[in-house]
Amino acid sequence: MSPDLAQREIAIAAVALLAIVLGLALGSQRGESSTRVRLPESIPAPDGGWYHARAAATGRDLTPGATTACGQRVMGSTIGIAHPVLPCGVKLYIGNDESEVLTQVIGRGPEAPNVQFGLTDALARTLGVDGRETIRWRYAR
Repeated sequence: MSPDLAQREIAIAAVALLAIVLGLALGSQRGESSTRVRLPESIPAPDGGWYHARAAATGRDLTPGATTACGQRVMGSTIGIAHPVLPCGVKLYIGNDESEVLTQVIGRGPEAPNVQFGLTDALARTLGVDGRETIRWRYAR
């Protein structure tokens, strides 16, 4: 390979690299100016729908001021759930009637019989759950 040809190939590669870097920089600037938040995708149940479970705003682990078994400090505005098996931090979509919320496992429980999910007070208010109710849920990707 002649030195002129090698020099020409290096110049073309440099221009291509510069174009890629500029394209990425411009693309990231456009992404920062967007006000739309991209949420994780929900994973449907095997039948393509939702799982269903009983839920209630209950449990010492989710009381405002408490620190959960997952190490989360619960505030009055905390949106989270307690579950006896799912690992801390697992993200779920929880729904009731027309409301749907992205939340995560922040504690263990619930202590109430026949209830699979404990809801923080703020999450129960957001979903309109009063007492024990059946909710729908999906994993978030």
